[in-house]
Amino acid sequence: MSTWTAVLTASVLAFVLKYLGYVVPARWLDGERTTRVTSALPIALLAALVAVQTFTGTGGAFVLDARAAAVGVALVALALRAPFIVVVVLAAVTAALLRLAGMS
Repeated sequence: MSTWTAVLTASVLAFVLKYLGYVVPARWLDGERTTRVTSALPIALLAALVAVQTFTGTGGAFVLDARAAAVGVALVALALRAPFIVVVVLAAVTAALLRLAGMS
């Protein structure tokens, strides 16, 4: 499959999905279950992105390095109800110090 075929196929699929969003009956989208699922999707996608970026090295291999420790420190800070900027700074300092100590 050439690059242009893949791009055009993805474009058509994106258009069809967006169009289907307009033709779905409103009563299908008004349910309590649908509301709960759609409100939880961004959380699940962000958690998956963080997990992939934290535990994946070059070539897709599983890696435990300074990033994992930084996420652990951030989780502890969040559990202790620290302000967001403090969480970010603590995670960055943790990763920087561990990398300075030789843990990539």
